[in-house]
Parts: sequence; structure tokens; C-alpha cells
Amino acid sequence: MLDLRAPALPAEQGEPLDDDAYVSDFRARRKAIRHGESWKLERLQHFEEKDSPTRDALRRGDWDEALRLFETKREAAQKAAEEDRRNGSPFHRLRVVEEPLTPYMQWELHSLHVRAEAGHPTRVLPAKEVAAAEIDHLLPEFVILDNLTLYGILYTETGAFESARRFTDPEIVKPWVTYVKQAWVVAEDIRTYFERAVAHLPPPPAA
Repeated sequence: MLDLRAPALPAEQGEPLDDDAYVSDFRARRKAIRHGESWKLERLQHFEEKDSPTRDALRRGDWDEALRLFETKREAAQKAAEEDRRNGSPFHRLRVVEEPLTPYMQWELHSLHVRAEAGHPTRVLPAKEVAAAEIDHLLPEFVILDNLTLYGILYTETGAFESARRFTDPEIVKPWVTYVKQAWVVAEDIRTYFERAVAHLPPPPAA
């Protein structure tokens, strides 16, 4: 177990952003990074996503189509990974996973596996490893860019995006950088996890 309590993330100290403001700010800051690390931690086991044909395929229960669409994204994922390498700006994704997998998680792990094979660093962390940090509530969903800017992402009870909060105070951001780096060390590369725990599963039900 990752025997670490989660740092504080005081909502009142973050700047609220709606969907458009978050996406715009994120893209601008991400594009400007040179020789700096970024991190994304995902904790919830189900999300609703809009404007995603692969997600729509899962809703319909069309698993073959979802897998086919993942493959169509492989080349673009490889190009993005190459650009990250040129800029020295790796984007690490850490996925907390509960078993048995929800249909959404099975779907997302296939997506993340394709991206990992394309060169994007991705690891899986069993939920039990973060139990010490979740005595009162689940870990937040967050993204950290260049180890400087943290976005806390809020979702509705059904897993739809609600809003984001941007934090730039080093006293708030740095403890989370430390936390996610320590969690990354004990996590498993998604490629070995996928082969052991996901590849053999039958198609999930529509979700």
C-alpha cells in the first residue's frame, strides 16, 4: 500500500473554470511546455464523455466498433508522443483501477493501452494502494502541467464533466507533484497489466 495521506486541495483557493475556459487554458499551457513533466491521475471508475464515437460505441454495446476506432487513433497518438519527446515534455497518466472492472474501465484500458504502445507513459495503480489517502473521500481527479499548474476536475454523480479549478500556488501544487510521483513508482506499466487482467476479458455490456 502507498502509505501516504493525500495533500490538501482547498477548493476556495482555486480559480473556477468552465469547460471552454479549462480546455483553452490547458491547451495553451500544455503547448508551451519545454523540458517539463506533466501528470494526470484518474480515480473514478465511470465517466460520461461527449463527442466521442468510441464512447458512443460502448453505449450501443458495439464492442468491435469501439476497438476498431481505437486503432484508427494509433498513428495520431504516435505523432503526439514523438512531439512530446522532441519537446522533452512527457505526459504521465496514472489510472487507479478497481476490480472487477466496470464496462467503462474495460473500455478505457483498451484506449490507454493503444496510447501506451504508441509511446505515452501510462501506469495502473490498484485502488487498494491509495487506501491510506481515501479514509474520508476518494482522491481527486487532477492534471498537473509542467509541475507548476494543477487542475482539479469535478464531475457529476453520473460521471459527466462539471467544472475545473486551477491552482498555481506552489504550496498547493508541489505536495501533489510529490504524491503522484511516489504513486507512479509503485504503479504497474499498463502493458503488462493489460495482458494479465484485460486482454482475455469478453466484451463488456453496453454502458
